[in-house]
Amino acid sequence: MTMRAVIADDEAELAAHLERELARAWPELKIVGVACNGPEALALLQELRPEVAFLDIRMPGLSGLEVVKRLDSGCRVVFVTAFDQYAIEAFEQEAVDYLLKPITPERLARTVERLRRPPATDREPAALTELLERVQAAGEPRYLQWIRAGVGERVQLIGVNEVVYFSASDKYTSVFTAGTELFIRTPIKTLATQLDPQKFWQIHRGTIVNVSQIASVYREFGGRLSITLKGRPEHLTVSRAFAHLFRQM
Repeated sequence: MTMRAVIADDEAELAAHLERELARAWPELKIVGVACNGPEALALLQELRPEVAFLDIRMPGLSGLEVVKRLDSGCRVVFVTAFDQYAIEAFEQEAVDYLLKPITPERLARTVERLRRPPATDREPAALTELLERVQAAGEPRYLQWIRAGVGERVQLIGVNEVVYFSASDKYTSVFTAGTELFIRTPIKTLATQLDPQKFWQIHRGTIVNVSQIASVYREFGGRLSITLKGRPEHLTVSRAFAHLFRQM
């Protein structure tokens, strides 16, 4: 039997990205509707009664929690979330599947594998509601979780943990991963307030580095510090204003 699914996400690019990835990972799955808010998601689920729903946790009108509370049809729910890892682990322990934004092909493949298998038991609505309330109480992630970069006519999603460093470049900011360079319009000054300062250090007025991607730190002739990176050939200079970050390294 061909399984049918509804996707609900208030960010159209993310919904389209998930639909494309599902087409690759599960060609037999039929996407019968895409909703951009909670009330629309609930209406689609009640009308179409698909076997699977991919629901964002936070949506206008009704949250994913409220949609599930009001749903009167049986449906296997996959939550699409940007919550911190401790909340995701709660999903895992309760055997309710999740997808962490930005969605990766590897993680989606595991989700598809689970959905292809028949459910072992039907979840009691009260247990599902309790789980969702715990996750909702965890709150939104405090720092930026992913980057959206335009590539031609499409939007590419990059997890911030994949970024090696950011560099200011005229009207744009260059985003360097181990194998690519992409461009976003967000200024470095704005990024500095959105990134976790424990994981990303500003080493120059125009440069922010992922600390986990620093391979080594050395002193140049003249006393300035420079760093080498994992997976990138560049050597980046640390300005004197930020040299104190490396005193204990």
